[in-house]
Amino acid sequence: MDKAMMALVYKGNGRAVLEERPVPVIRDGRDAIVRVTLSTICTSDLHILRGAVPRAKADTVLGHEFVGEIVQAGPALSGLRPGDRVAANCITFCGDCWFCRQGFINNCERGGWELGCRIDGCQAEYVRVPFADQGLTPIPDGVSDESALFLGDILSSGYFGAELCEIRPGDTVAVIGAGPVGLCAMACAALFGAGRVIALDVDEGRLRLAKACGLCTDTVNPAQEDVEERVLAMTGRGADAVIETAGGEDTLETAWKIARPNAVVALVAMYEQDQILPLPRMYGKNLTFKTGGVDAVHCGRLMKLIAAGRLNTDFLITHRGPLNRILEGYETFEQRRDDCLKWAVTPYEYAV
Repeated sequence: MDKAMMALVYKGNGRAVLEERPVPVIRDGRDAIVRVTLSTICTSDLHILRGAVPRAKADTVLGHEFVGEIVQAGPALSGLRPGDRVAANCITFCGDCWFCRQGFINNCERGGWELGCRIDGCQAEYVRVPFADQGLTPIPDGVSDESALFLGDILSSGYFGAELCEIRPGDTVAVIGAGPVGLCAMACAALFGAGRVIALDVDEGRLRLAKACGLCTDTVNPAQEDVEERVLAMTGRGADAVIETAGGEDTLETAWKIARPNAVVALVAMYEQDQILPLPRMYGKNLTFKTGGVDAVHCGRLMKLIAAGRLNTDFLITHRGPLNRILEGYETFEQRRDDCLKWAVTPYEYAV
């Protein structure tokens, strides 16, 4: 294996630089070294660059969404070996602590959101994955890298939001935000039995995509109509469940306003500013709020659904380019240029 590689490194103060770094090595018996075959850029990476993630450490390789091939496996790993194709979980978790045993892996006493935040991540040629027996899911032969790419982050986040909502067959579920996580949440709400899925976004192109892909039954543009009135007119009482994925300045308020009394509101967005619950105005709606970073404990189940054709996220990849062009990818993704949903990062291309 090479001794040096190219990687995108967070330097602090909003800067990221593509530079040469040492190839990672095994540090613990449960580590695996993975050659990254496909990665992507996440809104969470943008939050780091904007200084909105205080726990993020400078001089860290960015990125946490990827698939690849194991090139080295620690001696304590069973069931994983060099040559295996794998998809990564965005959360590092031991599987042994009290929180992990309850399924609350985002609060693992020895992990949490580590890759690309506090330890070197995947926007590189190779990445070291701690607790690889927990954090890597084998990819079946019939599933492409593209189909598995979003398994351990945005697809898991969408599933997490739908799961939190306690959806019953026939329920009306409103999803705020038709970005990548929101689109995944719509697909998963249908899996849980939602009879009606209402997509809310100020981007007409994303609403059209949600409708064209069959992910929603109705669309609402808050920039063009009164959301509360429209949802009430559609449902007669408000949404049975609301999944908030947008994280905008007023989307929390939209979430509780469009929910019917006694509904569940799941907040899975990553906000950059503190949010306020106006409890006096909410009084009497008897809402249940559930919040948090994704507990991505269902990667195995989601992979089986992908393999069976029950879930498809390929359409999220609208742009792609090699690691050499990743800074262009960041700009395109952040500005939503050319209707960018996700930029897939292919391996670094060396001059011949």
